[in-house]
Amino acid sequence: MKIALLGAGHIGQTIAALLTGCGDYTVTVMDRDDAALARLAARIPALRTRRLDGTDAGALVPALVGHDTVVNALPYHLASASARAAVAAGCHYFDLTEDVAATREIRRLAEGAATALMPQCGLAPGFVGIVAHHLAQGFDEVHDVKMRVGALPVFPTNALKYNLTWSVDGLVNEYCHPCEAIHDGRPIELLPLEGLEHFSLDGTEYEAFNTSGGLGTLCETLAGRVRTLDYKSVRYPGHRTMMRLLLEDLRLRDDPETLKTLLRRAVPATMQDVVLVFVTASGLRAGALMQEVFARKIFADRSAEQPLSAIQITTAAGLCAAVDLFRQGRLPRRGFIRQEQVALPDFLANRFGAVYATGRPAQALD
Repeated sequence: MKIALLGAGHIGQTIAALLTGCGDYTVTVMDRDDAALARLAARIPALRTRRLDGTDAGALVPALVGHDTVVNALPYHLASASARAAVAAGCHYFDLTEDVAATREIRRLAEGAATALMPQCGLAPGFVGIVAHHLAQGFDEVHDVKMRVGALPVFPTNALKYNLTWSVDGLVNEYCHPCEAIHDGRPIELLPLEGLEHFSLDGTEYEAFNTSGGLGTLCETLAGRVRTLDYKSVRYPGHRTMMRLLLEDLRLRDDPETLKTLLRRAVPATMQDVVLVFVTASGLRAGALMQEVFARKIFADRSAEQPLSAIQITTAAGLCAAVDLFRQGRLPRRGFIRQEQVALPDFLANRFGAVYATGRPAQALD
């Protein structure tokens, strides 16, 4: 399968390495950063590269023609344009976006399309939705589904108790937009940063609060079947209070570009992170009230020649598993594909998705 991979950032680099390394894909990475492309080409000799500005709609479609599939690892605000270009070029399309508006636009593009479009293929949205749907299927009557996900530094040292582990654009986006949920069986919208709760796992204290996009399309899929459904981001205690100061008291919600600049300038990135996935579902099974829990902690891979952060591992694994299952014929060949159409056993048995079962990245499993 010929893959056009848009974006040579941290996640794009990991996707490129995984897909090229397995031998079943010919990957061409497209990015406007010549230095990033050169580093990737030196590291992965079988990889093809092409300089391309993802914001240049006129150049994008011709560059995609001749490929089977477009994998978009660009910032969320380029998702809709990238999907339109993929459809115009006759390519299948996969991305990582958490943006609700972009996903709705991609779904509209998929209506009547001759190719398949599958957004939200990362961690949250993505894998967490696959887990939640699988757990919900195990009940005769589903009551509550709660999804909690965090990408956290292992060694927090600042007042935010946070380090940059993924896209600043995506981080600010999920803190600023309304959050979909189901309450008392009805779809509702919740405010971001609200719904604060505390819990502990393996002796570590955490907080969780509403953020946008993590549910993917689950609200629609489980409508009329679940009493309560919600998604919250997990952080260390105190983080939410600091973000409310920045976003609300200092009114940076109205000036997100300034907030992004401040975060990039003052909050260091880290490769020493942990991804936490905690999903619970409760309901009736054979007349008894039961609960099922799926919990994982996945740590960064510091032993590899090319160290990988936990968010790189988990996000890239989610997208690569989706592409791989599609290639194997386990997903529809055209139209809009929801994450919950992936069977959890298929995902965990996949060579890329197996990281969520073992905690080890794909290259360590060979």
